[in-house]
Amino acid sequence: MPSPQPLPPIACRLGYAGLLPQLAMVAVLLQGRLDERFIALSIAYAYAALILSFLGGLWWGLAARAERPPNWLWFAAVAPSLIALASAWPWAVGEPWPVPSLILLGVALIASLAVDRALVRADIAPPGWLRLRLPLSLGLGAMTLVAALL
Repeated sequence: MPSPQPLPPIACRLGYAGLLPQLAMVAVLLQGRLDERFIALSIAYAYAALILSFLGGLWWGLAARAERPPNWLWFAAVAPSLIALASAWPWAVGEPWPVPSLILLGVALIASLAVDRALVRADIAPPGWLRLRLPLSLGLGAMTLVAALL
């Protein structure tokens, strides 16, 4: 199989643009308007859950493309969707939500860097993967945690 191509510039630009929805929700929360608080928290939650699931899909795609992917990668690729689903549990059973779920998702997004680093070490990720994934995971994870704490 040919070696992976570097990430094109458009992937990087769109990746960074993907931080804008969460940034917008943090900005709304910083305004302190109580009538908009739950809406902003809910959107921040949904966006973090969607992106975490999307990240698992990226890992699945990298595993499917690899000649001999390690078995752990298949499990790692499924975990983000399961974490995102589990984060909805408090809402489903009437427990406090979305703040605890936002904290779980923020931590999971930051922790996802461990898988990204392992993908690079296993020579499965394309060149430049960590250069993009590091600021995106840290950025989205941190903004998700900030949203939970505001």
